[in-house]
Amino acid sequence: MALSPSLGRPAEAPRAETARPAEQAAPAAEPGAEGTEADRSARGEQHPAADGARRHPAAEEQAAEARRPRPRGRAARRPSGRERHDEKITVYVSAEELMDLEHARLVLRGEHGLAVDRGRVVREAISVVLADLEQRGEASILVRRLRGR
Repeated sequence: MALSPSLGRPAEAPRAETARPAEQAAPAAEPGAEGTEADRSARGEQHPAADGARRHPAAEEQAAEARRPRPRGRAARRPSGRERHDEKITVYVSAEELMDLEHARLVLRGEHGLAVDRGRVVREAISVVLADLEQRGEASILVRRLRGR
């Protein structure tokens, strides 16, 4: 709710919070925070309610939404598909293996349009290798590699 200049409220900078009844209104901003009316005049600025102009209600809502802080971690964007996992293992890899893993991640993103993290690549690789072991047994890639063939 916008206050009209005829209510006799002292000139002050626009507030970030929503309008409140006069008895609950917060004290005026500290002097010098936004400048006095004379300072705004010297800079050629007008008081926001100077000529009685009001914002369109939709513009008011957009302005209020822009001032409202977003909850942390709740960006308004497409979900990444990343999920939380309850169990953890630590795997030590060589520098070369880590570079190969990072290279695979970049190839997936650059050539295939798949933005995934290294953990996702590792989980998918494990899934594929275990499915192959289940299906092919002795002839699986995992058995052959572990035997050195």
